This record gives sequence, C-alpha cells and structure tokens, in this order.
Amino acid sequence: MVNATETMAGPRRASDARVIGLISAAHFVSHLHMLVLPPLFLFIQRDYGLSFAQLGLILASFNIVSAVLQAPAGFVVDRWGAGRLLIGGLLLGSAALAAASLTPSYVGLILCFALAGLANTIYHPSDYSILSHTIAGKRMGQAFSIHNFAGLLGTAAAPASMLLVAQVWGWHGALLGAGLVGAIVALVLIVQREALAVAPHHAARPRAAAEGSHTGWRLLLSAPILRNLMFFLLVALVGGGINGFSIVALGALYGTPIETANVALSSYLFMSALGVLVGGYIADRTRHHTRVAAVGFAVSGAVILTVGIAHLATVPLVLLMGVGGLLYGIIQPSRDMIVRSVTPPGSFGKVFGFVSTGFNIGGVVAPLAYGWMMDQGAPRAVFLVVAGFTFLTLLTVATTPQRAPRAVPAE
Repeated sequence: MVNATETMAGPRRASDARVIGLISAAHFVSHLHMLVLPPLFLFIQRDYGLSFAQLGLILASFNIVSAVLQAPAGFVVDRWGAGRLLIGGLLLGSAALAAASLTPSYVGLILCFALAGLANTIYHPSDYSILSHTIAGKRMGQAFSIHNFAGLLGTAAAPASMLLVAQVWGWHGALLGAGLVGAIVALVLIVQREALAVAPHHAARPRAAAEGSHTGWRLLLSAPILRNLMFFLLVALVGGGINGFSIVALGALYGTPIETANVALSSYLFMSALGVLVGGYIADRTRHHTRVAAVGFAVSGAVILTVGIAHLATVPLVLLMGVGGLLYGIIQPSRDMIVRSVTPPGSFGKVFGFVSTGFNIGGVVAPLAYGWMMDQGAPRAVFLVVAGFTFLTLLTVATTPQRAPRAVPAE
C-alpha cells in the first residue's frame, strides 16, 4: 500500500509542477503587460505633450474593458474550457501591444490598450480554474503562491525592463518587446496544451434553471463574494498608486531621481514576489487566512504612510519600500484561499473572474484619481490615499466568512 502510494505521488507532483509552471508563465505575462505603460509615461509625454490625467486615460481604457467583460469571461471559461482561452488571451494581448508600438497617435494608444484589456479578462478566471481543478488540495496554497509569485515577478520586471529597453530602442521598442514575450509564452502553452485540459468530471455540468440560479449571478451577488469583490477593488486602488505613480510622486515630492525611484519601486515589487512564496508556506499551514491578511495590510499601510510623510534617504527608502512589498506579498495566497473557500466546485472561473473585476474597476479609477492628484500638485496625497485604502482592506478581511454559501450545491 505504501509503495503504491509513493509510486502515484511522484507522477502527481510532477504533473502539478508542470501545470503550475505553465500557468505561472502566463501570469507573469499578464502582470508584465498590465504595467508596461507607467515606466514609459515620461517618454510618451515628451512625444505627445500629454498631461498625467491623459496618460491615466490610456490605462483606464485597458481597465474599463476588463471591468465590463471579465465577469462574463468567467462564465465563458467555465463553459468552454480555460486552456484554449488562456492561449487566445496571450496571443490577443501580444498583438495589442505590438499594434500599440506601431500606432502614431494618442487615440491609437487608447484603442490598443482597450484591446489589451479584453485579453486581460481571460487570465484570472482561466488561471484559477485550471489550478483549482487540477492541483492536489494539500498543495493548493503553494500553487497559488507560485502563481502569484510569477505575476508579481512580471510586475517587478516591468519598470526596470521597460525603462532599459526604452532608453535603447525607444518606448515603441519597449512595447513591441513586451508583446514578443507574450507570444513566446503562448507558443509554449500551445505545445503543452494537453496539460491544461480539465478532465470532464471536473467541468461544470448543465443545470436546471432553478438550480442554476444558485450558481450563476445569484452566487456572484451573495455577501461573501461581494466582500471579496470589494477586497480586490481596494487592493487595485493600492497597487494603482504604488505601481503607477510612486516614481513620479517621489520625484515631485522629494526631488527623488527617477533612477532611485525606480529602484525603490523595484524593491517593493521584488520583495512582494518573495513575500508571496512565504505566504504560500503560511497558507498551507493555517486556517486563519483572514488574520494573516489583516496583519499584513496593517503593517504595509503603516509603511506607505511613512513614505508619504517623511523624506527618506535612498537606502532607508529602498529598505522600507522592500518591507512594505514583502508584507503585501505574504497576503496574496491567503487572499486567494479566502476566495476559494467561499466558492463551490464548478464555479471557480466565474467567481474568480467576478471578484477580479475589482482589479479592473480600481484600474479605471486609480490612474485617473492619482493622475489628477499629480496634476493638482499634490504628490503627497498619492501616498496618503494609498495608505488609507490599505487600512480599509482590514474591514473587508475582517467580515469575510471562510466557507461557501449554504445555498450553493457542490458538484
């Protein structure tokens, strides 16, 4: 019996590792594409003479499309299969960035990033559906942590890589290069597509209309799911301030050189990625995911508040931003476990697609709001508002029950 179990365990771990690796590569591209634009703001502003609010509108176009279509995309993923749609999203996003690199106008950039926003709707419902259906339960926290690590690594890589490529080949070349990365990952997933297939017994089955009311929009509008939607919205408002505007805000507030500000942001983002791995270890060993998230957000908010009110030298700034990023990263696997705990089997695509809409709503509001603050000469407000939103997440975490709604029948 022991030998048979051990014989089966090895291939299962290898299969899990293969799926996690493929999904994580796609998630890396997703986050890279979401953050290609902010490091190029000053280059585009110089060429087109745009305000920060106008630059924010380009980001808003990406997130408006994602916000409107991501929840429906979750239903499509549950219905038609996550693997093929994930590959399609990668190819569409890469094509959109390639087109943006060639467009000669500001309006063209808005349209291309709106198309990239459509591609973005596929990633989260597909990723979480595949992971939730294929990975062994005892490794779910680890799977979520590696998946999030890859996403944060993509976010962390964007500022430095986009700035470096733009200095050599211009911002057009930087966008084209980001699109090429997505196309390469899509090719890998096409070759390995059988690993992404969900077995028929995992797929959501057709239901009678009365029963379907408990697994469709009625499920999404239940209190636990709506709390998680608000949670994701607040997280997006935090990330929109730090990822998109901390570089220009530090420069305007303290005269921080762009190179130093980029290092500080990269410290935050890379430590976030490291924190995700730590968070995965914690998530697999505790049932108190809300407590982990609450502590992490409380301390991370205090860090951002400090950056906003104190003029720090380079080393303390980089170190403090790194601490804030580490805590922010530790939260991520617990966040995903909280969502999974209130989701019935067969509904992972639609639920994760719906709550991820909070990212997109925040992505619409954040660039416009923070861009307006910068245009009004209030860079300090960027950090103060980010800290405020971070503390508000404590309310959503503290009031989210970790169990699936009773009315929802399990598969």
